[in-house]
Amino acid sequence: MAFAGSLLAADNEVVGPAFERAEGYRYAGRGGGSIGLAHDIAAGEITPGVFESVGAAPVSILEPAFTRWYVQFAASPLVLAYNPHGPDAAVFRAAAKGTGSLAKVFEAMSRPGFLLGRTNPATDPQGQAFVMMVELAQRALHLPPGIVTAILGRGATSGGGGRSSQIFSETALDSRLESGQLDAASAFRSQAVQLHLPYVTLPAPIDFGDPADAADYARASLVVPSTSGPPVTVHGTPLVIDITTVHEASAPAANRAAAAAFVAYQLSRAGRRELAREGFTLLPETVLGAPSGLPPVVRRAVDSTG
Repeated sequence: MAFAGSLLAADNEVVGPAFERAEGYRYAGRGGGSIGLAHDIAAGEITPGVFESVGAAPVSILEPAFTRWYVQFAASPLVLAYNPHGPDAAVFRAAAKGTGSLAKVFEAMSRPGFLLGRTNPATDPQGQAFVMMVELAQRALHLPPGIVTAILGRGATSGGGGRSSQIFSETALDSRLESGQLDAASAFRSQAVQLHLPYVTLPAPIDFGDPADAADYARASLVVPSTSGPPVTVHGTPLVIDITTVHEASAPAANRAAAAAFVAYQLSRAGRRELAREGFTLLPETVLGAPSGLPPVVRRAVDSTG
C-alpha cells in the first residue's frame, strides 16, 4: 500500500502488523507526500493495492481510472513540533503549557536564523496546509504584516514555494527535528504523539483538523505548480484521512482481496482503536464517490461501525 508520510509510524508499526495478525495477509507499505504518490500511481510508477491520503484532492487525481470511491474516517490537526533544546524552546514550551503567548511563537519563527522545517506544498497536503496555517495565524493572532514572508520566505503563497532550505520530505522531517537540525517543524498531532515530540497545539480555526471549521480554513489559499498546465490556486480544506483501493480492474484476484481486507480492517472498530491511540481524531465514516464500487468486505466494515 501507499500512504501519506504522516501515517508512516501508525501504518508500518501498529496497524500493518495488527492487520497481519488478524487477517493472515502480508503487509507492505511505503509513505510519501499524498499528492506525489497519487501522481506516481497515475503514471504507473508504483502499483499499490491501497492508497491512504491526507485530504480528498490526491484521491481525485486517481478518479475514475484507478478508483471510484473512498472513505473518510479520521483527521489529525496540525501542530508545531519543536526542539526542546533549541534557542527558542522556552517560548514554545510556555505556549505548549498555555502559560505563554502563541503570538511569540510565530514571532520567534520569523526571526533570521530560525531553523524551520516543513514539507513541499507542491507534493504534500501538509505542506500546503502549513503555509495556509501561517496565513490564518497572521489574521487570527493579529501578527505584523509581512510575517508570513518572514517565516516562510518570498513566494510561499504565490507559487514560488518560499524558502527552499525549509523543505524536507515528510518522512525525513521528524528525524531532522529529533536530531537537533531544526528548531521547529510542521507536524500532525498524531506524528508528535507517536514520536514523543514536544509540540504546541494550535487553535481549531487554524489547525485544519476539524471538518466543522472548513469555512475558516477556506479563507486561506496559495498557488502551487501543476504537472499538466499553469499553476493552480488551492484553498484550505480539513486534513482528513481518506482510504481507497486502487488498480482493482487490473490486479490479480488475490491482490484485490488483500487490499479490500486491509481497508476493511482499517475501518473496523479494532483498526479505529489503533488510530485513536496513535493520536488521530476519529470521524464518522463517510463514503464518497461511487458507493456502489465498494468491495463487499469494505461495505460490511462501514456498516458495522455505523
